[in-house]
Amino acid sequence: MLEQARLEFSDSMAGVPDSFQRLWTPHRMAYIQGESKPADDSDAECPFCRAPGKDDAEGLVVHRGETCFVVMNLFPYSPGHLLVCPYRHISWYTDANQAEVAEMAALTRTAMHVLMEQSHPAGFNLGMNQGEVAGAGIAAHLHQHVVPRWRGDANFLPIIAQTKAVPELLDDARARLAAAWPQED
Repeated sequence: MLEQARLEFSDSMAGVPDSFQRLWTPHRMAYIQGESKPADDSDAECPFCRAPGKDDAEGLVVHRGETCFVVMNLFPYSPGHLLVCPYRHISWYTDANQAEVAEMAALTRTAMHVLMEQSHPAGFNLGMNQGEVAGAGIAAHLHQHVVPRWRGDANFLPIIAQTKAVPELLDDARARLAAAWPQED
């Protein structure tokens, strides 16, 4: 009876103006509920193995290299958050061969240059989370984060609402960054 009364009250309040501004981010539920998480560690389930098999826009691929590619992060920390991934399905940096290590480094530098030119960040976070215990969302496939940062881009939302405000759609960011990526001669 009490629960029914609570539901009726909350339903009656939907849409009633109050002093709060709300930032609705329903797309985050996919991440929270693990909808995009692979069912297992196999390459068949790996989003980083599947992305290169799609066209660039559908796979969110910004650039394709010889041994590695650059893709938008599906759940970005900030606008333009890129991932540099080897094509091979390997988990550890220590498993990468010399060509993959060299191209990951070169693509990370190019990603920074493109982002500096296009978005003018004040800094970057670069890094790899090796293993699930270290924070890797997709631990089975090696990837390097390239996260542009701006002064004041961290605010109260992640702390009180577990929400990130990302003002640019992934498709728009991918198209803009891919168009700005230097063409090889």
